[in-house]
Amino acid sequence: MEWQEISGSWVLIPRQPIGVVHFLGGAFVATAPQISYRWLLEQLGKAGYVVIATPFINTLDHLAIARYVLNRFESILDRLQGNSILPTRYLPIYGIGHSMGCKLHLLIGSLFSVERAGNILISFNNYPANRSIPFVEQLKDAIEVEFTPSPQETSELITENYQIRRNLLIRFNNDDIDQTNILNPVLNTRFPNMVVQLKLPGNHLTPLGQEFNWQVGEIFTPFDAIGQWVKQGFSRDLQQLKQEIIRWLNPINNELNWTNLGPIK
Repeated sequence: MEWQEISGSWVLIPRQPIGVVHFLGGAFVATAPQISYRWLLEQLGKAGYVVIATPFINTLDHLAIARYVLNRFESILDRLQGNSILPTRYLPIYGIGHSMGCKLHLLIGSLFSVERAGNILISFNNYPANRSIPFVEQLKDAIEVEFTPSPQETSELITENYQIRRNLLIRFNNDDIDQTNILNPVLNTRFPNMVVQLKLPGNHLTPLGQEFNWQVGEIFTPFDAIGQWVKQGFSRDLQQLKQEIIRWLNPINNELNWTNLGPIK
């Protein structure tokens, strides 16, 4: 199973797919998701999910980005189905977003008619431009700089129009810019008992982590001990993130009944 570039997006196609994932990354790492999120996305591919990772360049117009990535995704999906690369039987479609990718999936689910079996929103944040973009704070007295839609407008759109019923919200215990706790009650109000929030070990950059091999020399040194400790920490957090995502995507094969879980604070 190798990455394929199709119409500007990066695609993984397992031999016997059981579902489709549309992945959108964070603002400053979204231009090459097949590299920045490689380990996590390839684990989803190994679990049987077609992964369509859509790159995008961050601008102030988040609505235009949401429309662009959705059009790109649907065009690629139609192409794969039309060329019989994907089976004709029904495959559930899931959105997975990290950081800004969460906002884009929320806008897509609020403004466009899409078919989704569910969304996974990791490290959601909806901050204004002066907190999200380096140096923009210095410009605010000269020009007014803000995202479209603004954070307030985005919150209102989600509250009134978001249509994806089943959602998994993931936040990390060492993430100072996460706003999942603000999003959780909004989605729970719209879809009671259909939203699960998990708090996992890690930080805002955990989804970008890559497993690496630390080569120990002939003599085990203190540097080797540090390297092994770092490797184990990264691997443990990544593995747990992967396990929770795959468990939620395919709950029929797991003993845990997600719909009976309340929010985890």
